[in-house]
Amino acid sequence: MVPVFLEAEGIGALGINLPGLLAQLINFGILLVLFSWVFKRFLFPMLDERKKRIEEGLQASEEAKEQLAQTETEVAAEMSRARQEAQGIVTQAQQASARIQEEARESARADSEQLIERARQEIQLERDAAISDLRSEFADLTITAAERVIKRSLDRKAHGEIIEEVLADAPTGDSGGSSQN
Repeated sequence: MVPVFLEAEGIGALGINLPGLLAQLINFGILLVLFSWVFKRFLFPMLDERKKRIEEGLQASEEAKEQLAQTETEVAAEMSRARQEAQGIVTQAQQASARIQEEARESARADSEQLIERARQEIQLERDAAISDLRSEFADLTITAAERVIKRSLDRKAHGEIIEEVLADAPTGDSGGSSQN
């Protein structure tokens, strides 16, 4: 009996050549083993390395994002602290300015009060000197008038003339009584 695979009815009827099929299966197996060895030896490590670099890049990207967020938070906190510090400095400067202005006002007020007091004292001294001079001149004038009245007769007309004469002589500085003896 003829094997089934050689018969025209079995696989042979389909046009398949069994020795050719076996050769192709062996070639396929050899190629499969060869390709899997090449893939495992060269391609897979290269793909693993690429995958590793991509993962490292993604991880570095995530770390950079986290670091950026942390840095932004730190910068915001630093800016807030700097604003508060600047506000404190401005407040201190305003207080110092107000204090200096108040001290300047007080100093100016004290200086003006001293000047006013000194001016009052000088005015008082000048007034006292003027009153003293007036009293002295008035006394001299009265003495001069009395001397002239005593030297002349005491009638009313002569008395008026003497007073007018003494008063006329007074502004010229002749208060010593040496004009008519």
